[in-house]
Amino acid sequence: RWCLSARRRRGTGSPRRGPGERREAAGAGRTEPVPCPLRGRAGGMDLAYVCEWEKKPKSNHCPSIPLVCAWSCRNLIAFTTDLRNEEEKDLTHMVHIIDTEHPWDVYSVNSGHTEVITCLEWDQSGSRLLSADADGHIKCWSMTDHLANSWENTVGSVVEGDPVVALSWLHNGVKLALHVEKSGASNFGEKFSRVKFSPSLTLFGGKPMEGWIAVTISGLVTVSLLKPNGQVLTATESLCRLRCRVALADVAFTGGGNIVVATSDGSSTSPVQFYKVCVSVVNEKCKIDTEILPSLFMRCTTDPARKDKYPAITHLKFLARDMSEQVLLCASNQNNSIVECWSLRKEGLPVNNIFQQISPVVGDKQPMILKWRILSATNDLDRVSAVALPKLPISLTNTDLKVANDTKFFPGLGLALAFHDGSVHIVHRLSLQMMAVFYGSSSQRPVDEPTLKRPRTAGPLVHFKAMQLSWTSLALAGVDSHGKLSMLRISPSMGHVLDMNMSLRHLLFLLEYCMVTGYDWWDILLHVQPSMVQNLVEKLHEEYMRQNAALQQVLSTRIVAMKASLCKLSSSTIARVCDYHAKLFLIAISCTLKSLLRPHFLNTPDKSPGDRLTEICSKITDVDIDKVMINLKTEEFVLEMTTLQSLQQLIQWVGDFVLYLLASLPNQGSPVRPGHSFLRDGASLGMFRELMVVIRIWGLLKPSCLPVYTATSDTQDSMSLLFRLLTKLWLCCREENHITEPDDALIDECCLLPSQLLIPNIDWLPINDGIISKLQNKQLVRLQFGKAPGLVGHTVSSQFDAFVRAPGQPKIDHLRRLHLGAYPTEECKSCTRCGCVTMLKSPNKVTAVKQWEQRWIKNCLCGGLWRKMPLSYS
Repeated sequence: RWCLSARRRRGTGSPRRGPGERREAAGAGRTEPVPCPLRGRAGGMDLAYVCEWEKKPKSNHCPSIPLVCAWSCRNLIAFTTDLRNEEEKDLTHMVHIIDTEHPWDVYSVNSGHTEVITCLEWDQSGSRLLSADADGHIKCWSMTDHLANSWENTVGSVVEGDPVVALSWLHNGVKLALHVEKSGASNFGEKFSRVKFSPSLTLFGGKPMEGWIAVTISGLVTVSLLKPNGQVLTATESLCRLRCRVALADVAFTGGGNIVVATSDGSSTSPVQFYKVCVSVVNEKCKIDTEILPSLFMRCTTDPARKDKYPAITHLKFLARDMSEQVLLCASNQNNSIVECWSLRKEGLPVNNIFQQISPVVGDKQPMILKWRILSATNDLDRVSAVALPKLPISLTNTDLKVANDTKFFPGLGLALAFHDGSVHIVHRLSLQMMAVFYGSSSQRPVDEPTLKRPRTAGPLVHFKAMQLSWTSLALAGVDSHGKLSMLRISPSMGHVLDMNMSLRHLLFLLEYCMVTGYDWWDILLHVQPSMVQNLVEKLHEEYMRQNAALQQVLSTRIVAMKASLCKLSSSTIARVCDYHAKLFLIAISCTLKSLLRPHFLNTPDKSPGDRLTEICSKITDVDIDKVMINLKTEEFVLEMTTLQSLQQLIQWVGDFVLYLLASLPNQGSPVRPGHSFLRDGASLGMFRELMVVIRIWGLLKPSCLPVYTATSDTQDSMSLLFRLLTKLWLCCREENHITEPDDALIDECCLLPSQLLIPNIDWLPINDGIISKLQNKQLVRLQFGKAPGLVGHTVSSQFDAFVRAPGQPKIDHLRRLHLGAYPTEECKSCTRCGCVTMLKSPNKVTAVKQWEQRWIKNCLCGGLWRKMPLSYS
């Protein structure tokens, strides 16, 4: 029997089995799990930083009960605390939102909830947040002006007086499966495959309808749908006819568009119930249909030795939002816990021999039934305080435990368990075998407190009350019983000894996943050491170049931004960061200016004017700009005078950058200078060449829109000179596989440029004030909410000094190319990733400029989110 202990079982003469192995139950004809002790290699996790609240005399933050947190795909973390006012003796329920790169820049908002907040849920895009409380109120929060540190409550719903115990956004039908066993494949389509998955509810044309579903403590399920006109359509229904108390619940989705709800009344002697929920819209009203599914009893309650040992179910979680067939259960007493993993399977019903003789049942005709089977279980553990599940949709083609145990250690295969002793374990999601461990009770103490003066208290240890894994499972955020936020780094090798190639392969595989999905990759950068940067950038480029042309075009800007963030972590590649950001800016300008061109006739030709411009400029290699211009239909380039004048700042940047590149050609042997990679980048030089032709044509219509050069001769045609030199340089590297060195005549002409034209100073991006560069030495960083760290940065920061404006110099809007002065009076926003600064409000009313600004109104050109800056930023 399963209830027999391992000691008694070995005493009967049966061979000793490994943790998680399966055996045949005597007389039962089915496989049953063996309790699995959490034993394994210690390590695999370390503390990156801790952020805590400033202690104020009149008010202080205390952890709410229950405490909840959520981690979005954009690496924003939301968590709750209660703000206690000592004078008024009341509690304010707060929601805090931080960016992991700037954890001290916390946005705290009075949630307006009158009761404690029980649930927080991000949507699939990471731009909206749901909060629910113990009074049945659900609120939807969204960014104000697309700022990560400014949020407002837009819509919501309510089930009056009924506490919400589970909350989830409806599924949008998008599911991408990761195939870890194919991580070495060359095609992204083999590594990441789109899974056929139906949305929870669709609008006309198959578009998924947005909304959320919640489960209340009295057994009600409520669904709220967001209509396109902004209204909220809400319906509430009982999960079953006989309503009962729901202490724990969770929500998952099926591929057919249905919703599965798991509930428990909190007692381990009661069954864990499952319900299928179908949502539809009939006559402009939301309709909910429910159906009872097979239930289960926790196996520990069937063991006579443990029947009354774990009286309460404390955690109930589906292993994934889109995996309703697997569920994790945790039962606890005052001091200990036990964890079980269950799976729902189809099994054939045995048919009596009498009926077999009348009508034999063979093949698909055999009747099937859904039944819950236990996959694995642990031995007695310390009391579990929090559970965090992985968000990586890893495809496990076979749920057999032997296959699961043989799988290579990969971050997304593990889930996290936090214990009351302060430790955190990463265990395999199916076999519950140990993968990594973190002992955190001693690290939670202040480092400046002498060891001898630390009081030996018998009180409870500091432990995580809520925690969340990042979307790549390489980082873990936990909020402890003192209200502090801790960021843990989870090793890609899970603490096991893997060669460097395997570790790099894991990081590369996850970088590719973020590149395909558009998710933020900050948590991957936590594990990149300076020695890895060059190798990762090269491997990433190789994998990108193996994809088809259409996919390369889609991912063209994302891979440039990814390379920039990687190069920022090494002093030897720091100058290339400037080049990658300049390339992002060049691509955006090229797309914007080409989109302004319109065909002269109404009947649109096969190719747009922008495509014909690229084709003609690549075919005609003449160094004379006027001869190239003659081959174009100049009537397609006619724009209004106000439009041309409004684009002058962008045009000026193109002219200045071309002049800077050509003037730096004689120093091309120095890769530490910004612009070095452009000198051998035929695609980027070709883009500059096309833009020079367009600017030349526009200059005939509006001379004031041309770039302004300071020349030593009034008769010199600066545009023609630069185009001639640029074309010669472009011819040397137009073919990527046949790059030649510039001849001496071209280098000599470039050497003369400083005597002919005033070389401009290029305004490179400012250094980012984020935390990532301070975490590479693997030392714990202590931070405080609301207070920027005064830490001495990594050595990489000093390398940036040559590219950053000195204090007191005029600052610039990096995207509009406008000077803001030494002390800007306009409100500005900065990118959370690259540090790019731009004005919050647009000073322009011209349509062409608005079109340019729409490119980065939601995100920076590098893909990072915006955050509002103080009025007098430094």
